[in-house]
Amino acid sequence: MSLLDTNSPSIAQEAPSQFRVLAVVSVVLVALTVLWSFVDDRTIEGVAVWMKPLKFALSFAVLFATITLVETRLSPSVREGWPFRVIGWVMAAAFLSEMAYMMYQAGRAETSHFNVSTPFHRMMYEVVMAAGAVSLVAATAAIGWLVKRDKSADLSPAVREAIWLGFLLTFVLTMIVAVTMSFLGDRHVGVHPVGAPTLPLVGWSGVVGDLRPAHFASLHAMQVLPFLALLLERGEKTASVKTIRLAAIVYSGLTFAVFGQALMNIPLIPLG
Repeated sequence: MSLLDTNSPSIAQEAPSQFRVLAVVSVVLVALTVLWSFVDDRTIEGVAVWMKPLKFALSFAVLFATITLVETRLSPSVREGWPFRVIGWVMAAAFLSEMAYMMYQAGRAETSHFNVSTPFHRMMYEVVMAAGAVSLVAATAAIGWLVKRDKSADLSPAVREAIWLGFLLTFVLTMIVAVTMSFLGDRHVGVHPVGAPTLPLVGWSGVVGDLRPAHFASLHAMQVLPFLALLLERGEKTASVKTIRLAAIVYSGLTFAVFGQALMNIPLIPLG
């Protein structure tokens, strides 16, 4: 079979999927925000204006790269079916709208999250961004369900269970933490003074309760549980589904512990 044959299975497998394209776009946005940060030294509440778009672009890159890796193990019927494609388009729309608004606001040196200063900002935050965030995590859970039902996928039972539970927990835990943040109208439980100590890189408060550590943990259940399953299955070893389910319970417990600590106005790591 000629390598130029467009019907070749190898060529079809190499064609970029929706999620691979989204991962690449996310990486490009990471690069752009880093470059812009070198020429734009403005700040918002003491933080560089391009830091939030940078963090979100990096988070999206990890999200779509994870889904791309899972996608390669799915059966062709699921990978090429309409449910998976629709999920991809929904996530693409949510991703692009969220990043576009955050970068627009960064360019204006204005906050994007919790900004309800005008009817436009309220609509963008409470409707567009909220709908996008819910769509992204709900779509993640939907992919986990497709993986669980795909018995022809190139996955061991433990890894399949880890993907399903990890993706599901990302949805459930994120919704709990995000709804709380939205209800409080802030990422902090107490008042974090401008210039107060924060954890390096992540910027989490070191003086008051901060809900972002719990939000971080909830978002990354979809990476932690599958990675644990793969780690347990190194070499000729096999992991049990029960072990993965226990790990999911423990991970949920740790996330709720960090969440509860923040609600009690205690920083994850006190710095002053």
